[in-house]
Amino acid sequence: MGSTMEGTLSTALFGSGVAVRGVLFDIDDTLVDLEYSMTTALRDVSEHLLPGLDAAGWEKFGRIFTHETTHFYDRYLAGELTFNEQRLLRGRAALGHFGVELGEGEESHAWLSEYARLQPSYVRAFDDVVPVLDALDAAGIPYGAVSNNVHDYQRVKLDSAGLSRISVLVGTDSVGVPKPDPAIYLEGVRLLGTRPEETLYVGDNRLLDADGATAAGLRGVWLNRVGETAEGFSGREIDSLARLLEQERV
Repeated sequence: MGSTMEGTLSTALFGSGVAVRGVLFDIDDTLVDLEYSMTTALRDVSEHLLPGLDAAGWEKFGRIFTHETTHFYDRYLAGELTFNEQRLLRGRAALGHFGVELGEGEESHAWLSEYARLQPSYVRAFDDVVPVLDALDAAGIPYGAVSNNVHDYQRVKLDSAGLSRISVLVGTDSVGVPKPDPAIYLEGVRLLGTRPEETLYVGDNRLLDADGATAAGLRGVWLNRVGETAEGFSGREIDSLARLLEQERV
């Protein structure tokens, strides 16, 4: 593509005229609406255990699983639990809040297997993703994804969401460390063929994505879709990926 298109988009991406040669994205709740897929599948596999639960109850159930039990996922990243073990512990915690005990053995296996089968079918990309990827393609700017999950699982997730065009993908098993270890971001940079200082990293987690990538030498951007407040954050913050394509005015 022509240098004019690339230069114009680079200026829009940074709003400062600094050249952008590559863009890396987080995946979950950045490119794909993981929370929707998780909570929808959770309700499907748990309704028979929680008959009559109202909308507020299902919202609480989903919030426990997706937000209030992430310490189990942290233990998985630390190698203390398998992926299925952390998932099952999170499910048990959510069900336990409503007085339901998920039994050992076949009952747990059936719940876990059905959730694993259904959850990928609900994975979808956010509406602002494809326009950004189209613009990057048109400008000849390479892009990829760096995730705090294993490569093959995230590959299926991207493909299920219609994002197979994202060919560069780094998972925790690709380098043996999770974010915010600099090595995982830098592996993405290496695969893009860019330099850290000219590579944008965009993600929904302020600490792991914006701060972690910046500490690794990339230009971190916090995608704050939900309007979370963060005292003292001085980096770049956007509420939609579409903001990456907007020319900033001073």
